[in-house]
Amino acid sequence: MDMQTWRDARTQATDATESIRAALAALGVPESAWSSVRPVVTHSGQAYVHLGMIRADAVEQIAEALRVPSAP
Repeated sequence: MDMQTWRDARTQATDATESIRAALAALGVPESAWSSVRPVVTHSGQAYVHLGMIRADAVEQIAEALRVPSAP
């Protein structure tokens, strides 16, 4: 993988990581519950977000937010 591919994937992974962190903060989930969330780039250049271990109560909050239907 060339360096530009890695940089592009890292940017994508970092942006996605910041998005999920912001969403969790907006839900009122304390930072201590999601501090292990981090961007990852695989050896093949794929962008991922590693969520790590998240406390069960925080996951319940996330699941509840996901179940709420969005307004049309």
